[in-house]
Amino acid sequence: MPFDTLISAPDLAKLLSRRDAPLLVDCRFDLMDPQAGQRAYRQAHIPGAHYLHLEDDLSGAVTGRNGRHPLPDREGFAARMAALGVDDDTQILAYDGAGGMYAARLWWLMRWIGHRAVAVLDGGLDAWTAAGYPMTEAPTPAAARAGRLCVREALVRTVSHQDVRGNLATRARLVVDARAPDRFRGENETIDPVGGHIPGARNRLFRDNLTALGYFRAPEDLRTAYATLLGEYRPEQTINQCGSGVTACHNLLAMEIAGLPGAALYPGSWSEWCVQPSAPIATGAGD
Repeated sequence: MPFDTLISAPDLAKLLSRRDAPLLVDCRFDLMDPQAGQRAYRQAHIPGAHYLHLEDDLSGAVTGRNGRHPLPDREGFAARMAALGVDDDTQILAYDGAGGMYAARLWWLMRWIGHRAVAVLDGGLDAWTAAGYPMTEAPTPAAARAGRLCVREALVRTVSHQDVRGNLATRARLVVDARAPDRFRGENETIDPVGGHIPGARNRLFRDNLTALGYFRAPEDLRTAYATLLGEYRPEQTINQCGSGVTACHNLLAMEIAGLPGAALYPGSWSEWCVQPSAPIATGAGD
């Protein structure tokens, strides 16, 4: 069975020792210093890992109206992964140094193009190094051949700005915001031009999915937390968003781990919402 949510450091080490080793991707990034992740990768990374940049590889072109990290073109993203040697049956494993904050974006994108065999290293690089596994400066060789990766039916769902705008009147779906509580309330906004949140949204900071040591909480703990958050809404009636469609994927991964699949992503998230003409904005703690 493929790994399709999380993988532990010991299990990753075992897989990397096999002849049919998975494709490993380093997703480290820093919103305040976009080249920091690539520099860190060049200094040391898990042996065999390739590097993918959030803005260059895991996002599309920014127009000023579609958010800070819009989705890439599906065919173009599949071609980028195929260039690394990914086939339709390749196991993909992703890690970062931020509790899965960026690795979860790759996890979601692969599911978006219909690829189920993708998982995030639980605990990230800290878990790998704490277990005494090696790091290297050696560049990972390019793939000997391009992979055969087809874009298939998506395993995840998205909603548009207009979908979310229409939901304001019906409240048929619950919007869950993964940003920090102060940004949700409209305080201390330093990334986007306007503070606040989508009216009716509930706040679930993505880091609350993790233990103090940076591992994902147990499935039953996550299930209890999300069931309380969702209340009367079912998972498939839920829209996850954040600042730019990145950390919302962390909440989507947590819901999958919890056995609560089916929620949608609003890719443009707050960075798209807050620049749309007449889009209503709420402040404070929310409902």
